[in-house]
Amino acid sequence: MFFGLRLVTRIIGAVFAIVLLYLAFNFVQVWWASNQGDQQPSAAIVVMGAAQWNGVPSPVLRRRLDHATELYNNKVAPYVIVTGGKQVGDKVTQGYSGYEYLRSKGVPESAIKVEVEGTNSYEELSASAVIVRSLGDNRNVVIVTDPYHAYRVDKIAHEVGLRPHVSPTSGGATMSQYVRETLAVSLGRIVSFRRLASWR
Repeated sequence: MFFGLRLVTRIIGAVFAIVLLYLAFNFVQVWWASNQGDQQPSAAIVVMGAAQWNGVPSPVLRRRLDHATELYNNKVAPYVIVTGGKQVGDKVTQGYSGYEYLRSKGVPESAIKVEVEGTNSYEELSASAVIVRSLGDNRNVVIVTDPYHAYRVDKIAHEVGLRPHVSPTSGGATMSQYVRETLAVSLGRIVSFRRLASWR
């Protein structure tokens, strides 16, 4: 019986070690991606949604929109896709808020595409993929988001059929955000990011 208990303890220890290594591997990739930037010429710039207040972008969303405006002015892509639906209590969508903000920064209305249904990263990128396909055969996109979010949106974009290049904003990140993203990436790789989004 003592031998059997030792064997069970070793198995549990081995499983625990494997899980820790898997999480550590994903954490390193999330952290590494947060410090990279890719601005290849593409079909469109996709701005991930974030909070807004009655049409006024939050500081997080404003940083993303300002960065997208810079990329557009540098001719990285001819279109900017702003994403995000309504959260509870919102009067307007994140996408519409982004649309109005970009116009105020001089981005032509004809260059802005709006996605207003997505309530999470998977839905926003899945809807953006439909818009990109309507623009032509080029599937390359530059995705603008916060640094800690870069790795997961890259994986989701691949899953929905895009060829992503992620260009994070200059915003910082907390350890809790890195941990949350690590857990999301770790689970998404196992069950698929689509299924993970439906659970959340």
